[in-house]
Amino acid sequence: MGMMQGLQKAMAASKAEQEQMQVDLAASQARNDELHRTNEYLRRGWRDTDEPEPVTPPRELSTPFSQAILETAIPNTFTEPKVTFTGMEDPEAHLTAFHTQMMLVGGSDAIKCKLFMSTLTGMAMDWFISLPEGHVTSFTQLSRLFRKQ
Repeated sequence: MGMMQGLQKAMAASKAEQEQMQVDLAASQARNDELHRTNEYLRRGWRDTDEPEPVTPPRELSTPFSQAILETAIPNTFTEPKVTFTGMEDPEAHLTAFHTQMMLVGGSDAIKCKLFMSTLTGMAMDWFISLPEGHVTSFTQLSRLFRKQ
């Protein structure tokens, strides 16, 4: 009989614990909802209306490549070079690594130009897109410009 009473007490305690957990869960969900509303309010820039957020159109970027380079397709068999240049690395070392990879896969002058562009990030990409539109006509010229910069 004592065992039965012990089990009943344990069940009652468990039930009370479950009820408290339900109360805590409801409070947690309410707090989460409040945080979500606050986050939305802040994300909208403190606007209290349901106006859609203004959308900034993507900026149009000109390309320094000549039309002939732009029209050259990169075959699906080419993989992107595994080197990147942010502007902080040694430009000569970057060109050497890029040339080495291109010797392994081949490719025309125009393909080298396009693939080289894909290795640039950060300040280097900013420099690249600042070149005059249609200015680059060969990889030799692009390499020379890159070295100067």
